[in-house]
Amino acid sequence: MTRLSFFILVLLTCLLGACGEQHTGVAIDDAWARSTAPGQEVGAAYMTLTSPTDTTLIKTESDVAGSMEIHSMTMKDGVMEMDMLENLPLKAGVASKLAPGGYHLMLFELKKPLKAGESTTITLTFNDSAGKMSTQEVTVPIKTSSD
Repeated sequence: MTRLSFFILVLLTCLLGACGEQHTGVAIDDAWARSTAPGQEVGAAYMTLTSPTDTTLIKTESDVAGSMEIHSMTMKDGVMEMDMLENLPLKAGVASKLAPGGYHLMLFELKKPLKAGESTTITLTFNDSAGKMSTQEVTVPIKTSSD
């Protein structure tokens, strides 16, 4: 193989690689879970999710909860309403903040109290606009507040 042929082969390989799908995953920032009181069986977790492509959060799991749900919280006529969501759509490049008073993750059937200073692992399952499912794990510190 001549030097020119080798150069062309390397160049084509690089160009073809650049054309392939590059999925960097959903950026997960500022993740935390609120500490709970002894005997409390429900907890909450928060984070900011930013996807490079349109995708949907379809499932959440934690090592300390029997089940998890995606929730939204709104105020209507001075009354707080909390609704379970089947999924949470994420627009490409737009940060979706899960925070107290808005979207959040509920942890049910806690296996142990969530103690400040400890952490838990949450697994998030996403389904992108092409139908490809992926999972990401995040270690979530447990705090008394977002500070």
